[in-house]
Amino acid sequence: MLDLNKYLKVVVTVDNVIFGFDEAELKVLLIKRTEDPYENQWALPGYFISDNEDLVDAAKRVLAETTGIENVYLEQVGSFGAPMRHPSGRVVTVAYYSIINIKDFKLQASSIAEKAEWASLQRISNLAFDHEEICKKAFKLLKNKIKIEPIGFGLLPPKFSLTSLQILYESILEIKLDKRNFRKKILKKNILIELEESQKDVPHRPAKLYSFNRKNYEKLLASGYSLDIL
Repeated sequence: MLDLNKYLKVVVTVDNVIFGFDEAELKVLLIKRTEDPYENQWALPGYFISDNEDLVDAAKRVLAETTGIENVYLEQVGSFGAPMRHPSGRVVTVAYYSIINIKDFKLQASSIAEKAEWASLQRISNLAFDHEEICKKAFKLLKNKIKIEPIGFGLLPPKFSLTSLQILYESILEIKLDKRNFRKKILKKNILIELEESQKDVPHRPAKLYSFNRKNYEKLLASGYSLDIL
């Protein structure tokens, strides 16, 4: 008979890579840990799963407990199980990612999190465990996906300017887009609704505001359409 005790030495955790956009740069949600290992160090919102939990349910619970964020869609990034990734023993983590509008959520740190804050994705360093590697993998998935799907609209408020939309694409794709060409392509796809509104309380000429036309996009997607704007 198979002796399972030989193999039941692996602990499983979940980690969350939550992307947000503040209309200037792409950010990722971090927590400051209150326990060893890596006490007082910044990390992704993550922790151990319970015996009776599904993986994604555990990820949602841990995210809510450490940051106060609930009711977000999580997509799996992958599993990370290098033998020495955790100093306390063999720990395999399954990571998830999501994209949210920062303004829609109020952070509330608790559990193992002393603080929960948004950090610039381009400037994070010295994260606990292998969390920088996990961030890079999640960012690569986001970069590939935004080329063909309108996931970037989840990072913007319901009403946004074309400038904000372009800055978002540039932040994720890490390239500079020609303003005129970008606007021509995105408007031609007929997935935006031009609103009878403009920006308010801005130090420059108010720009027109738009919203995402999900109905049109879903129709086009069903016909094999791609959102590639490059």
